[in-house]
Amino acid sequence: MNSENHQHPALPAGWQAATPDIADVPRLCELRGALAVPWTGSRDVDADAVAAQVAGPVSWTRRQVVVRDGDGVVRAWASAHDRAAGRVVLGLDVDRTAPVPDELAAWCLGWGEAQGRELAAQRGVTSTQLDVGAYAGDDVQRGWLAAAGFAHARSWLQMSRPVRPEEAEPGVLPAPRPGVTVRPVATHDDGLPLAEDLQTVHRVLESAFEDHFNSYRESFGEFVVRLRSEPGHRWDHWWLARVADPDDPQDLGEPMGALVASALPSGASGKEGSYIEYLGADRRARGRGVATALLLAVVADAAARGRDRVGLEVDADSPTGAAALYEKWGWRTKYRTESWHRDIEL
Repeated sequence: MNSENHQHPALPAGWQAATPDIADVPRLCELRGALAVPWTGSRDVDADAVAAQVAGPVSWTRRQVVVRDGDGVVRAWASAHDRAAGRVVLGLDVDRTAPVPDELAAWCLGWGEAQGRELAAQRGVTSTQLDVGAYAGDDVQRGWLAAAGFAHARSWLQMSRPVRPEEAEPGVLPAPRPGVTVRPVATHDDGLPLAEDLQTVHRVLESAFEDHFNSYRESFGEFVVRLRSEPGHRWDHWWLARVADPDDPQDLGEPMGALVASALPSGASGKEGSYIEYLGADRRARGRGVATALLLAVVADAAARGRDRVGLEVDADSPTGAAALYEKWGWRTKYRTESWHRDIEL
């Protein structure tokens, strides 16, 4: 592990670091949108998500700082997300037009490292992984991360599929294979989900991702609280898939797949979309069409809600061939992102 402390410069004279405020949200959206447009083709940023991170439920597991220049203009925004024991996700948004962007980035990453060390100490662990994202092709961000001791760990495909209204109709999309059934998690009369089903979703996903890149265990409480805090979260966007012996009418099957989705804000069309946060199938059920059945359930659900797209992220290097499955059913890559990691010891 890399335990070296990288030195970072002081802020320019007259510049100040402070905790962001809800009044900063428009500027933070502007900053984030400017960084995204060369790679995504869009400046659109979910203002509700930014507000939730700054002053809403998402902020509860994050430490944040903004850097203001001598005129009080926010020139950088950094965050440290206490994701789980041994995992800290850092956010880095730096104004590339600022007078000293390299120094700003170095200062923010140094701040993030300090927060990561404190969070790890509070967790009672002796090491932690710092994880920062970058757009593929963004050599400026890559350079900042490399200079701070980070290394490129993985690439991700950001994919999207259009949804047609008729896909809400029975028989338009293929039915699940024999023995496979998909249903939303069960709910009480007031619409809140049954704890047993939520726990089953968590258990299935934890098992499904055990052999995936950089897998780590996240407690049920952390999992639910983190997802629930996002503005796009909806309890009726959780699904379970069961697999039974199709030749045995007495076999009720067992949970072998799970999917958690969320609502995307309105896009250029004025319509909302759906986003697949998690999709996992038990290794014993791979090849049985479980993932396909869950995917198509989300497409049909999105069509029924009048949405126009379903997005997802997939590991570009996944040995499971997930990207090929998504492409088969109409998903296409819009842009690529990267994860950069640095392991530190206390």
